[in-house]
Amino acid sequence: MSTRVTLVCHAATAATARAAFPLDEPPTAAGLAAAREQARPPSGRAPRALRGPELRCAETAAALGLAEIRVEPALRDCDHGDWAGRTLDEVLAADPAGVAAWLADPDAAPHGGESLASVSARAGKWLDELGRAAEHARVIAVTHPTVARAVAVHALRAPASVLWHLDAGPLARVDLTRNGPRWALRGFGVPGRA
Repeated sequence: MSTRVTLVCHAATAATARAAFPLDEPPTAAGLAAAREQARPPSGRAPRALRGPELRCAETAAALGLAEIRVEPALRDCDHGDWAGRTLDEVLAADPAGVAAWLADPDAAPHGGESLASVSARAGKWLDELGRAAEHARVIAVTHPTVARAVAVHALRAPASVLWHLDAGPLARVDLTRNGPRWALRGFGVPGRA
């Protein structure tokens, strides 16, 4: 049996608009309206619905019309440590060497939080376990751009450094299928209907 996984990035937040490292803020009204525009009733068997534990994921999932949503801790956002709530420009002005290390090395965590390599390992483990479980043929998961990018990179069997070469914004999607031992990337980054 093949498995299809669709990851949807949460709707836009105030941090998105400010280009800031996020806190646990809700989506903006415009972000939720955009999510509601993408919602549609599922055809056939309803997908298994999962979401990251943050408020922005919960409210996005509700706006998308997903029912019986289970919180999946592995879909949580990257812990940005001391940078949370600050814009990239603010952090760059205060810690240019830290930002340079973070951008150059996926194992770096100059903010005291989680490295991109750690996010990638967590997201990849989740995807692999989901593929082995095969309890549902279709899964939709509301998560964060960093996690969605990490899942795509893992599916492609690429190094964590490739995350910097992928861009996923609010409501962007990553579509994957698994039929046998490997994941295939069907689509990346374009907002679509959930």
